[in-house]
Amino acid sequence: MSAAVIVFPGSNCDRDCKVAVERSTGEQVSMVWHADSELPKGLDLIVIPGGFSYGDYLRCGAMAAQSAIMPAIKKAAEDGVAIVGICNGFQILCETGLLPGALLRNKGLKYICKPISLQVANPNTRFTKLYGEQSEVIMTQGNGDGNYFADAETLKRIEDNGQVVFRYVDNPNGSVNDIAGITNEAGNVLGMMPHPDRAFEAELGSADGATLFQSIYETL
Repeated sequence: MSAAVIVFPGSNCDRDCKVAVERSTGEQVSMVWHADSELPKGLDLIVIPGGFSYGDYLRCGAMAAQSAIMPAIKKAAEDGVAIVGICNGFQILCETGLLPGALLRNKGLKYICKPISLQVANPNTRFTKLYGEQSEVIMTQGNGDGNYFADAETLKRIEDNGQVVFRYVDNPNGSVNDIAGITNEAGNVLGMMPHPDRAFEAELGSADGATLFQSIYETL
C-alpha cells in the first residue's frame, strides 16, 4: 500500500499518523507539504491529520482547504483513492466539500481530550471491514470543535445511505445523531473526530485504530 500524510502549518498529528499507518500495515508513508501541488504517484491512501492548521483562524480547516495540495486531493477522491481526515482533517474535508456537514464548537465550549468508546455504525465499509463482529471500539478524542452538524435533508441522506461509520456511545460534544465519523457517498473518503492514530497499539490503551488502517490495506 502506498500512503501519504499531508502536513499543514500547525499540524501536530502528522508524525503520529505516519507511525500509526506504518506500524499497522508495514508499509512506508510519504509526507507531503501543503504547498506542493502534486501528490506521489500511485497512492492508495491519503491521511489528513489532526492539529490546528493555520492556527484555526477564521474557522477550523477553512484556510487549509485553500492550500495548493487540495485540488490534487479532490482529484484523488474522484479517482477512488482512500482518504482519511482525522479531527482537524475531518474539518478540512468538510470545508472543501468532500464531506457534507460542518463541525461546530463543542456543546460545553470546552476542549475534550480523553479515551472514548465508539459504535461501529457501518461495518461494511473499506475502513471498518476487519472489525467484523466487534461493534464497539476505543479511540482518543481531542478537540474543541467536534460538534458535527448537518441540516435535516443532508442528515437524512447520509443516514439512509449508510454513510455514518462511527457513533459516540456517550456523546461528549453534542454531535447530531451521535455522529463521530462519516464517509462520502462513494465510500472512499472518511472523516472522523476521534483519533485512530492515537490508538494503534495496546500500550496506548487500545489497538482499535490499527484495525481501521489494516481494513484499508486489506480491501485494496
